[in-house]
Amino acid sequence: MTETRTVHTSRLTGDELLAIRSLLDDAFEGDFTDDDWDHTVGGMHALVQEGGELVAHGALVQRRMLHGGRALRTGYVEGVAVRPGLWRRGHGSAVMEALEQVLRRGAYELGALGAADEAVPLYTGRGWQRWRGPSSVLAPTGIARTPDEDGCLFVLPLRAALDLDGELTCDWRPGDVW
Repeated sequence: MTETRTVHTSRLTGDELLAIRSLLDDAFEGDFTDDDWDHTVGGMHALVQEGGELVAHGALVQRRMLHGGRALRTGYVEGVAVRPGLWRRGHGSAVMEALEQVLRRGAYELGALGAADEAVPLYTGRGWQRWRGPSSVLAPTGIARTPDEDGCLFVLPLRAALDLDGELTCDWRPGDVW
């Protein structure tokens, strides 16, 4: 039996946090850093379990995005992963459905995420739109372009008026800023 639940980081047990980190380490084949982990905690988590085992995860954390002269309260998707060998069974869709329900409850003006190429069909199939404009970060030294992220960012418009060809600037954080 498959069960999906959403829970805030503060309500997760130590064992659950270890299981999530282990899943992310496995799914990202050792390319999931401590900074990536730090970006994943502190918000809402969607957990998919099958037979009591964690098989998929995603998190939604609050960030600020600058666009069109406004700072937008953004629900940013982090740490989406499905246990290797269990892909294409609907687990990723279950994670995104749970996170999108949280996004639509009214706390956020925008949903955003950075997508790996293999995950693009999951997001676009759910109505996420590719950001076509330039990306940047509000770094300690000022706004700096992040051209390597151009074409990899996706948004779920909620209440904010967006120009998908305009500039989108994220808030600063250590590690990967997007």
